[in-house]
Amino acid sequence: MGRQFQILKKQVAEGTKPPKHLMLMYKGCQKKLSELEAYQVAFTYPELKETVLLLRHTPPPTALLPPPSEQEAKKSNQKEQKVHKDKRFISILMQKLFHFAKTLSPPSLNLLPKPSSASSPVSHSSAFVPCFRSYKSASTTGDFINTTMASSATGKLPASPIEEGLGRRFWIKFRKEWTQALYTPFVSLAAGNLKLDTFRHYIAQDVHFLRAFAKAYEMAEECADDDDAKVGINELRKSVLEELKMHDSFVQGWGFDLPKESTPHAATVKYTDFLLATASGKVEGVKAPGKLATPFEKTKLAAYTLGAMTPCMRLYAFLGKELQAFLDPNEGIHLYKKWIDNYSSDVFQAAALQTEDLLDKLSVSLTGEELDVIEKLYHQAMKLEIEFFLAQPLAQKTVVPLSKEHNPAEHRLMLFSDFDLTCTVVDSSAILAEIAIITAPKSDQNKSENQLSRMSSVELRSTWGELSKQYTEEYEQCVESILLSDKVEKFDYEGLRRALEHLSDFEKKANLRVIDSGVLKGLNVDDIKRAGERLILQDGCTSFFQNVVKSEKLNTNVHVLSYCWCGDLIRSAFSSGGLDPVNIHANEFIYENSLSTGDIVKKVESPLDKVEAFTNILQNCCKDQKILTVYIGDSVGDMLCLLEADVGIVIGSSSSLRRVGSHFGVSFVPLFPGLIEKQKQFAEESSSGWKGQSGVLYTVSNWAEIHAFILGS
Repeated sequence: MGRQFQILKKQVAEGTKPPKHLMLMYKGCQKKLSELEAYQVAFTYPELKETVLLLRHTPPPTALLPPPSEQEAKKSNQKEQKVHKDKRFISILMQKLFHFAKTLSPPSLNLLPKPSSASSPVSHSSAFVPCFRSYKSASTTGDFINTTMASSATGKLPASPIEEGLGRRFWIKFRKEWTQALYTPFVSLAAGNLKLDTFRHYIAQDVHFLRAFAKAYEMAEECADDDDAKVGINELRKSVLEELKMHDSFVQGWGFDLPKESTPHAATVKYTDFLLATASGKVEGVKAPGKLATPFEKTKLAAYTLGAMTPCMRLYAFLGKELQAFLDPNEGIHLYKKWIDNYSSDVFQAAALQTEDLLDKLSVSLTGEELDVIEKLYHQAMKLEIEFFLAQPLAQKTVVPLSKEHNPAEHRLMLFSDFDLTCTVVDSSAILAEIAIITAPKSDQNKSENQLSRMSSVELRSTWGELSKQYTEEYEQCVESILLSDKVEKFDYEGLRRALEHLSDFEKKANLRVIDSGVLKGLNVDDIKRAGERLILQDGCTSFFQNVVKSEKLNTNVHVLSYCWCGDLIRSAFSSGGLDPVNIHANEFIYENSLSTGDIVKKVESPLDKVEAFTNILQNCCKDQKILTVYIGDSVGDMLCLLEADVGIVIGSSSSLRRVGSHFGVSFVPLFPGLIEKQKQFAEESSSGWKGQSGVLYTVSNWAEIHAFILGS
């Protein structure tokens, strides 16, 4: 090994900061090293040349690298061995870097989707376009960022994952899947009333899982070239064998034995076949273990195998911690406490973390394409694990999914939703303001007769800013005036309704100011529809409504109630996703020759207007069916509808909504813990007990939870 490597090893041993060229090499492993930088490293440190080129998988520029000589060609095998040694050294060093990184405070992650140019029908102006309902926008979206990925049991954020860790990065990316894993039979297990027959079937099937896991670990250990990795994988394999023994003790404690031989369920076979096929090299572009010619190929296969196992370890660790929060010693002995204690234990949590660390270690020298393969394997394994959960026979009534007990012939599900910042990322008023400003004439532009009544873009921007500032200030004053009254001990719906009359008057006056200002004049209906088609909706919102509308098992009506000034914008947003059946209840622009006159047809301007529309829709629906109503909203304007519905779901975390609601005795309960409490009360002969005006609203941080609760995974 070259002199530079000797110096490097000494610096690492002494704890000195790694030199720049190694940091560049490390970035290259993470697909961040530019081609020019890669070759600069290669020529500055010749002993690393082969490693750099292999990492890049890019043919070297002829201007930089001369063609190999015959002597070099004859020594290709020696070079590959040297490259592998270099990789092993870099792999070990990377683990030291990972360990060092974990001692630092990771950067905060903004998990909200960023607004893009797709939200506008035309190119963006460089200046900021104010949002008219800026108070709602600020209070809701700001809090939403802080609650995304929060533990449903504790309401606290988990520690931010290290950015470089593959397992942790994939865990964040596939949040929708592991969120749905909660809304499975684990609701009944957490409640302590899951039928023993169901759990016995699950344990028997899990035995097949664990045997496949042990075999996959054994195959991965054979492929791993690093001694430390081999030891780590062997430890994990032993822990799986111990887990198999523990399954026997589980069932004996409940008074029954596992069958000596049980037939694996189709969902069980689907996952175990997938896992063992991956470990056997039956992945595109990978040779079978017996045909692997180089240590690098073997290490890559070991990484692929860990990629298919890591999500299951992390998922069980996550479920264990989530369910542990519901073990209440005051409620007596929990039937499944021993199972929950096992997966929430420090030992199992450490095993899950060890699996992720091994995945990082084995993957450190892989190319971008190979890392993409691991991501696909991770995602597929996650989905197969959830399919396994859902495949367990559940011969009892459960509160999830809500549609499970739904009989289309007898029942009708009435689904209501707000639009701005419930469905969307950006408030519709900001979109309409942007269209008005960008399409307005410039101050020095010649105006035709039909343009004389329009303000210039400069004037519009200034007027929008003033309107937005005034709205925000007066909205805050209005909310504060509501909170001046005495706080009640018990839920007081009528008191809340009277208080919101003041807010309704404010909203109507604010709309009159907008109309009188003339800022809504001259907007072309085609521009509005194009903006609607490009409007960014919250992640999972469109797919949820698509599944609701297309489902033949549901007898569902979907209604959107919105303050939005222009119903065309909402209709275009939903139509672009194939959601024409959605009923839109909003205000409407008045047009002349396809241009807005600046006036609107006022239909839904306030909290009282919304709840009136909600009530009218229910009064006009079919009377010979049992109706269950669900309302999804995010702001004070949705409060009355949320409380009138049988199930009120608050998405995000508007501070004004919580302050006003709590003042009048409204309880805000995270959805998953709320469902567990419902399941505890859910006896065979009783209904689920969903009923409006209960004073309880259920909170979620994303549409994946809503999807899992109402429709299932």
